[in-house]
Amino acid sequence: MTQQASPVWFITGCSTGFGKELAKLVLARGWRAVVTARKVEEIQELAAGHDANALAVKLDVTDAAQISAAVAQAEKKFGNIDVLVNNAGYGYLAAVEEGEDEAVRKMFETNFFGLVELTKQVLPGMRKRRHGHIVNISSIGGLVSFGATGYYHATKYAVEGISESLAIEVKPLGIKVIVVEPGPFRTDWSGRSILESKTVIHDYDETAGERRKKTHEGSGKQAGDPMRAGEAIIKAVESDHPPLHLVLGKTALELAYKKLETVKQDLDTWKETSLSADFPKNE
Repeated sequence: MTQQASPVWFITGCSTGFGKELAKLVLARGWRAVVTARKVEEIQELAAGHDANALAVKLDVTDAAQISAAVAQAEKKFGNIDVLVNNAGYGYLAAVEEGEDEAVRKMFETNFFGLVELTKQVLPGMRKRRHGHIVNISSIGGLVSFGATGYYHATKYAVEGISESLAIEVKPLGIKVIVVEPGPFRTDWSGRSILESKTVIHDYDETAGERRKKTHEGSGKQAGDPMRAGEAIIKAVESDHPPLHLVLGKTALELAYKKLETVKQDLDTWKETSLSADFPKNE
C-alpha cells in the first residue's frame, strides 16, 4: 500500500458512519490518522489514547481556508498524507420539481466541490512523492438512480465522473484512485443526517413520496455494516491492483449488475440507430 510501515490516512466526516469506523480501524492497526469533522469535539474520543498517531482537526470541507489549515496541520505533524478518504457528505430527499435551490447547492458544495478542493490541496504532496491513494466515497446512487434522491444522485454521479478522469491523470504519477459505492448501510445517512425539501407535491406521492417514506422506515435496519465496509476499503487500498470501482454490500452489487444489463439492453436494441448517426463510410 505505501512505502511506510505506518501510513498516514486523512479522513473526512469522522463523527459518524464510515469515517468513524474507518478511523478506528486505521488507528487499531497502529497506523497514523488525521480524523476530521465540522465539530472537533465529536471526534476527540477517536483520537484519545493515540497521541502519537492521531490528529483531530476541525474541518468543514466547504471552507477552503479550513481545508488549507487541515492539510498544513497534517503535514506538519506527520510529514505527508498517504491516503486521502473523501467521506464527508449527506443526502437530500425531494422530487426533482420539489428541489429547493439553496439546499441543493449546499449539498453540492459538500458532496462534490469540497471533495474536489481537498483533493487538489493534497495532490501536490502525493505528486512530489510519486505515491498515494485517493478514496472517494460515492454511493450505489452514483451508478443507479431512484425517485426522491435525484439531486443526491447528481452529486455522486459528479464524483464518479471526476474520479474516473482523475484516475487516468494520476496513474503515471504513482497515485491510485478508488471510488467506493456502498448500498444501504447502518449509518446516519437516512437518519439524523438526511435533509429533505419542505416543498411536497402530492402528484409525486406514489414515486418520490413513497421513496421518502421507505427511506425513513429503513433507517437503522440496513444490512450493511460500516465496520466491515471499513475493512473492505482497507483491503482495496492495500491491494497491489486496487479497483477503480468498489461496490459494497449485496444490495448494491445486485443493483449494479442490473444497471449494466439495462444499459446493455438499450445499446443492443438501438445499435443500428446509434450507428446510423455517423457519416457514411464513402463520404
